[in-house]
Amino acid sequence: MTQKRMRGMGVAIITPFTENNEVDYAALEKLVDLHLNSGTDFLCVQGTTGETPTLTIDEKRNIRKRIIKQVDGRMGIMLGCGGNNTQAVINELQNEDFTGVDGILCVVPYYNKPSQEGMYRHFKAIADSTTLPIYLYNVPGRTGVNMQPETTIRLANDCKNIIGFKAASGNLDQIKRLIDNKPDTLDVLSGDDGLTYDIMKAGGVGVISVFGNVYPKQCVELVRLLEQGKYEEAAQLSEKYSEIFKLLFVDGNPAGAKAQLATMGYIKNVLRLPLIPASAEVTEALRVAGEKI
Repeated sequence: MTQKRMRGMGVAIITPFTENNEVDYAALEKLVDLHLNSGTDFLCVQGTTGETPTLTIDEKRNIRKRIIKQVDGRMGIMLGCGGNNTQAVINELQNEDFTGVDGILCVVPYYNKPSQEGMYRHFKAIADSTTLPIYLYNVPGRTGVNMQPETTIRLANDCKNIIGFKAASGNLDQIKRLIDNKPDTLDVLSGDDGLTYDIMKAGGVGVISVFGNVYPKQCVELVRLLEQGKYEEAAQLSEKYSEIFKLLFVDGNPAGAKAQLATMGYIKNVLRLPLIPASAEVTEALRVAGEKI
């Protein structure tokens, strides 16, 4: 199967759970069908939004295999595979069956706070260990460190399979600096729904969206307008959705997305500790805002 390049509207898909706190595979299948029928370009499986740190190894394998089988090549599959132990990431890449995976999303190491040179060596070692396409993921609010554009550019130039970058620093000036100076082989994707308009207008090629979990057709429409350079229409849509963009994160991610999907009848509103469901106030605010979309 030919690997797909991750561009356009990607969704950082949630992991639904039953009331007994087990993976709800029936609900997951319905969500994947929703994306298949909505024009979603690719799924980002087992990212932050998927509550991946709370999944067992067997659960991760089962989720991955079920989604790949169901999608059957009709969408791209990006798989979260990163961490703060370089050798452990390499071991996973070399020992797990990633058949059907189109690319790996690899987060900047968290907690142990590497230097820029440490980040470079971490990702270089990972890239050298696999032939899979790699998308780097910079999210300083979660990792405690910020990978600078110069480090990303160095990696993209030195590693032919580092082909993408998920920009979730919230720093638009920094993201634009990367876009302006990167090699053509590196795709930049928005990792923040509220910045998708600005990042794509500046030269980004898509988004890995949380909003798209709940409103995939609307998110596809926004991305298509941006791909076509219809910036005035896209700006109007982005403004229309801005309240939802913010509300989805008030009580943390994916609490907002799960609350709204539960309101809409797709899933049970269950998260695994240490995360908890969104408050009643936020859930109601999301419901009201959703009626305007």
